[in-house]
Order: sequence, then structure tokens, then C-alpha cells
Amino acid sequence: MEHKILGLHHITAIAGNAQRNYDFYTKTLGLRMVKKTVNFDDPQTYHFYFGDKTGTPGSILTFFPWERVKKGKNGVGMATEIGYSVPEGSLDFWKKRFEKNGVEFGKTREQFGEKYLPFRDPDGLNLKLVVPKHEDDREAWETDEIKSNVALKGFHSVTLTLYNVGPTAGILTDIFGYELEEKEDDFYRYKTNTVENAAIVDIHEDPTAERGINAGGTNHHIAFRVKDEETQMYLREKIIEKGLQITEKIDRDYFFSLYFREPGGVLFEIATDNPGFTRDEDLEELGSSLKLPAQYEGSRDRIEKLLPELKH
Repeated sequence: MEHKILGLHHITAIAGNAQRNYDFYTKTLGLRMVKKTVNFDDPQTYHFYFGDKTGTPGSILTFFPWERVKKGKNGVGMATEIGYSVPEGSLDFWKKRFEKNGVEFGKTREQFGEKYLPFRDPDGLNLKLVVPKHEDDREAWETDEIKSNVALKGFHSVTLTLYNVGPTAGILTDIFGYELEEKEDDFYRYKTNTVENAAIVDIHEDPTAERGINAGGTNHHIAFRVKDEETQMYLREKIIEKGLQITEKIDRDYFFSLYFREPGGVLFEIATDNPGFTRDEDLEELGSSLKLPAQYEGSRDRIEKLLPELKH
């Protein structure tokens, strides 16, 4: 597994109201707030991280909640749907819970031999709960209302919508080590064998679709996981050899990042496991207080006054 992509690390999306976003993901879906910090480029905006108990790579969905953001539109050149893994027999629980909480959801469907329940968050972000073919042994975060027999385990997959599957597939297979596992209608399933879970990228090829608009209720980027910085820099060279532009290594406090736009237009990130979310908070205290990047710590009082109040 040396110098390999280890599936998905995190996915970052754009939301509107911060309180509504927090309530939906922690209370309705039952995820843990792993980290409450700010956008590195816009410290007047929160950056929320939701995941499992420890913020395990492959479980982390993050948001930039901009209060006055315009509504975006899913389309070509974007990640258009996020799949979460849930236990066998849990979909009825989630239908009832979504009905009770006024969540928009669709009928149970099947794709690639797996049942799934599509739904949307309050900003319109497309998600689905998937019962995977193989048993997902990851330990889920539990709440008083959502126990392990129904709880979200972490990512199952992410779907990209593209005009042409070929160029993006080349990145996934030639550099990231994914393989084409299956094709169903206009959907192509790519999977890595380096990890058991959060290992799938589905590509929906649609030559007639309109391009997406990246704003509220859409995904900003997808981060792929690597063990460490050595692997990260090895892959950076491979991407440069492919003729693509990629950033220098950026310290994001909880991981190191590289960013590049793959040929289909989706913003990809390569993120490390190290140093992790307990670098500035104990495990039991994760997400309980506002953590600021070092360059903003001197402006804490001003930033705290500008950020919307968040009730836990």
C-alpha cells in the first residue's frame, strides 16, 4: 500500500445558515461535530467538520456555512451526490425519521446491487444512505436517538457528474490506483482495494447536462486520503507529469493538503492522515470549542464577535 490513495479522506460542501447546518448533521443525522474552526481564507466564516468519534478519514463531511450564500446548482464538473454507509435493515428507520423531521427524501432504489435512500439536507445538498454489499465494520458515533444498528458509519461513495468519463477515469486509475469495478447504464463505478470502506467513486457520464454552479447546497471539493506527506509528494509528481497544475503543500492544521482540478473540472484534494484532530483538543472534547488557525489567534475576540452564535 505504499504510495497509494487510501480512499476518501473528507468532502467539503457549502451551506447557508450555520445553526441549521449544525442541527441537521448532529441532531437529525447523528454525526459528531469533530472540529469547529474557521475558513482559512475567510475567518469570518465557520468551517465545521462532522464525522465519527475520532474524525476518522473517510467519515468527515465539512462545511463552509455562508449566511447569505446564493443557491448553487448541481451539474457537470462537480461532485453531485454523497453516499453514507448504513447497516442492513436501517432504511425504514431513516424514512420515519426523515418524515418526522421534515427532511426531503425519495423512494428506496437500487444501484450496483445495493439499496439506497436518497435525500437532501436543508440547503439542497444531495446525499444518500446506502446499504453496502459487504458488512461495514466501522464503529459509528451514537446519540440518544440514533444507535449503532442504524447509525451512519462514514462515507460509502461519492458521485461525479461529467461530460466524458475518460479523462477523469485516467486520473483515478493511472495515478490513484482505482479500478473500474462495474458499469450500470450511464454510471461507472471505480473502487480502490487499499481500504475496505469509503473506497468508491461513481462517475455519471452525461454529455447533455448543464455545468454546475458552485454555491449553497453543492460540494466544493473531494479530498482523497494518503498515509503521510511522503506519499502525498510522490503523487504530486505523478500529477505534474500528467500535465496538470497542482498547489504546493498547504498546512491545514489537522492534515496537509494538495489541490488540483482534474480534467473534468472537479476540484480534488490529497490530504494526509497526520496530524489528526486531537492535535489541539482531547478526544472527549472534540468540537466543543472554537479552534483558530495560528495566524488568527491574535484576532480571536474580533472573530468571535463576527461569527454567528452557535447553540449546541
